[in-house]
Amino acid sequence: MKPQDLDTILNESNATYIAELYARYTESPTAVDQSWAEFFDGLQDDASALLAEMRGPSWQPRETTVVGGMEGYDVSQGYAERPVQAAYAPASYSAPAGGSVNSDAIRAAANDSIRALMLIRSYRVRGHLEANLDPLGLAPREPHPELDPKTYGFTEADQDRPIFIANVLGLETATIRQIVSMARKTYCGSIGIEFMHIQEPEQKAWIQQRIESIGNQTQFTARGKEAILDRLIAAEGFENYLHTKYVGTKRFGIDGGESLMPAMEQILKRGSQLGIREVVFGMPHRGRLNVLANVMSKPFRAIFSEFMGNPSKPDDVMGSGDVKYHLGTSADREFDGNVVHLSLTANPSHLEAVNTVVLGKVRAKQSQRKDTEREQVMGILLHGDAAFAGQGLVAETFDLSHLKGYRTGGTIHFVVNNQIGFTTKPTDSRSSPYCSDIAKVVQAPILHVNGDDPEAVVHAARIATEFRQEFKQDVVIDMFCYRRFGHNESDEPAFTQPKMYDVIGKHPTTKDIYAKQLIKEGLLTEDRIKELDKSFQDYLDDEFKASENYRPNKADWLEGKWSGLASSHGEDADWTGDTGVADDLLAEVGRALSTAPADYDINRKILRQLKAKAKMFETGEGIDWATAEAMAFGTLMCEGTPVRLSGQDCQRGTFSQRHAKLIDQTNEAKYTPLNNIRTGQAELEVLNSPLSEAGVLGFEYGITLAEPHSLVLWEAQFGDFANGAQVIIDQFISSGEAKWLRMSGLVMLLPHGYEGQGPEHSSARLERYLQLCGENNMQVANVTTPANYYHILRRQIRRSFRKPLILMTPKSLLRHKLAVSSLSEFGTGTKFLPVISESGKMVADSKVKRVVLSSGKVYYDLLAERENRGIEDVALVRVEQLYPWPEQELATELAKYPNADVVWCQEESENMGSWYYVDRRIEGTLASIKHKTGRPVYVGRAASASPATGLLKAHLREQAELVDAALSVK
Repeated sequence: MKPQDLDTILNESNATYIAELYARYTESPTAVDQSWAEFFDGLQDDASALLAEMRGPSWQPRETTVVGGMEGYDVSQGYAERPVQAAYAPASYSAPAGGSVNSDAIRAAANDSIRALMLIRSYRVRGHLEANLDPLGLAPREPHPELDPKTYGFTEADQDRPIFIANVLGLETATIRQIVSMARKTYCGSIGIEFMHIQEPEQKAWIQQRIESIGNQTQFTARGKEAILDRLIAAEGFENYLHTKYVGTKRFGIDGGESLMPAMEQILKRGSQLGIREVVFGMPHRGRLNVLANVMSKPFRAIFSEFMGNPSKPDDVMGSGDVKYHLGTSADREFDGNVVHLSLTANPSHLEAVNTVVLGKVRAKQSQRKDTEREQVMGILLHGDAAFAGQGLVAETFDLSHLKGYRTGGTIHFVVNNQIGFTTKPTDSRSSPYCSDIAKVVQAPILHVNGDDPEAVVHAARIATEFRQEFKQDVVIDMFCYRRFGHNESDEPAFTQPKMYDVIGKHPTTKDIYAKQLIKEGLLTEDRIKELDKSFQDYLDDEFKASENYRPNKADWLEGKWSGLASSHGEDADWTGDTGVADDLLAEVGRALSTAPADYDINRKILRQLKAKAKMFETGEGIDWATAEAMAFGTLMCEGTPVRLSGQDCQRGTFSQRHAKLIDQTNEAKYTPLNNIRTGQAELEVLNSPLSEAGVLGFEYGITLAEPHSLVLWEAQFGDFANGAQVIIDQFISSGEAKWLRMSGLVMLLPHGYEGQGPEHSSARLERYLQLCGENNMQVANVTTPANYYHILRRQIRRSFRKPLILMTPKSLLRHKLAVSSLSEFGTGTKFLPVISESGKMVADSKVKRVVLSSGKVYYDLLAERENRGIEDVALVRVEQLYPWPEQELATELAKYPNADVVWCQEESENMGSWYYVDRRIEGTLASIKHKTGRPVYVGRAASASPATGLLKAHLREQAELVDAALSVK
């Protein structure tokens, strides 16, 4: 048998066999197979501790008579090349009368020691399986055979025999009874910890030492215990007050999980002592009101006012608002003289969707503080058990945690384990033993804890905080609790879980359980606890009265980093911005773009591209899409604006167009031309993201919530892949400002265009974004020139407000000979054009018979065919920005052609693309100028279920037919 895997070999059936092997090894390392010798040599956390102690002061050399089989071997060092004059034995071992060492006794002592260490290791690995975790006691833990001393050959008669265990569990020598007692106290109490899956020895050793040295328990002072009780009184008292005042109203209370509150307090307090100065929270609706009030210090009167139906913001602030248990807030808290800024991120009912949004905010705030060690700003994510196990975004969140462009120095994940998901039992909602098993993908330690033991919960919170600060890694607290009132307060949980809710109905609250404990300890009296309850009740009564006249005096936005920015809803809001730049700056960026370091071995094809770029700037002509993008980035960076672009393979570009980083062909060193324009410029960060849409898009959106002065872009590999992030688009990007007063300047780059590549590589689902538009919430554009692309990107930063930009970007147009711009279109005085006029050789405007309106790539197909046919009486007008609708600009263009009919031409099927959105808007524009044409005519593909055909011939036929129909005037 080979020792390939500790968890496989250290089990019941092998215990005696391994002990015998170890006894042989102590006599002579060459007496066992080499692999076993290496195994015993390398057992760092168990047997090596025993071997190390054999060399230390606990083991004393004794005069010995050499006995058979022991000549020349020092069992503390392995094989020795020369004989030694002393043998080693445990300090507790006494040589028999006569002064000679009995080799059988040494062998028996080693045998006992290794078997005891195997038992201890089993507690480290499996102890959580017998921990007292469930407050309701619905599923008692079954004894696990690997935690039974009998499994390792220890009989009842062996229970009180001293065994040397080398200071493991804080004991040098102990009986089996003592070993089991200490192991159970450490690993099978109210906390069950999983950490032996961690592969980093330092992290594993830290946890082991941290918990074993104190029996995995904190000895709280009287003041500490009173502080825990105070938090429980506030948590329970607030929920009870709401339950009384607003009977049957949904609040998604924390009832049953009140220990969350002292746990959060401990994380913030201990974190502040260890350098934390800012914390970003993300959480579901359960317990959110309690966190807002008792952690974030939101005034109780404000929450009561919202229950009365009043808005959470001043009446003169635009927006739809949101339900109470989705709202966020921010506050400063002081702990032991350390001020910690807290922000709770607003989020929808889509569970776990806020996770990477929080991480993005943390990353941005770390950058603002220059917190390169990632010890000042931390994220805390709260979860429900069913969502933590069931939502794929959780895996995406963990996947980002160790990646260079996304790491935040570890997140504390706190699972409020309700032991139910709405009405679904854990056995029906996950395949893993614990809801937290997904965290093992990043080897995060997991602390399972009984929510009815608040001291254990606070202890776990302290350990988690220290681990995060020590190792900058994720850590999970899985607090087993229950929901006293079901999924929400209007629910009847007994319909589906009668047994559970029969137990819950008879179960005392966590506060009552802890209060009785403190009374029993003599710390408090019943009268004192009643006094504390009443004091908090009186305070809530005062706040309730004050809520009747409460009105928010300011909106929770445009502060901090957002100071100086404004709302876009005013009549004087400038949507254009000053986006042109001086020629010398364009030339400076151009030189950096077209120059590679002399000592770099650059790919020959890339060198040709660099020469082509240099020619563009020399002649001032032929600026292509990728060059225009780089010019937008470079000029912004020279003006002090950082740029961050992430997405799948975006460093090179899906279509090999960008090459933001040049790769040395010999050593693969990377060079970023745009980071080498001038001294003191801002930085460009271009990241190849993991193969994730929702997680990464949420992360980038989170950055824009915290940092309005950077240009942040996310690029889909193909535009239709963005539908994997639909929740982020629907619930955050399009509606975040209206619901939560949270602006974002995020840019989404979505490659779009029909080139015969099939249904999954054609459409970015433009129609979906247009359907989401309203109240000037975002911008949707499908631009056709590199210059317009340049200006629309710069416009994101060169305005007094921030709006998300959804941009259809090209594929074939990246290298189309006509899709180019002149350098003069980027200079001072130039700007973004929401509508582009006809620029070709045409008949007089009054003689134009048809105006074909289009957006995006199809314009070039129309242009090529019009030139091929020599048509001069059909005007082509491009609508570059679809939302906000360019009413005035389009009216000006259509008014030029009073005698023309009007066609809307698109590549997409009739039920897709822009048609259903632009139809009535074009009609309205025509009506406003009293044009003879009352309604536009649709030209494009017929309605279809699939975005595009997968057959190239069919695609070419369809494209030719729609172009012909658009240009053919009847």
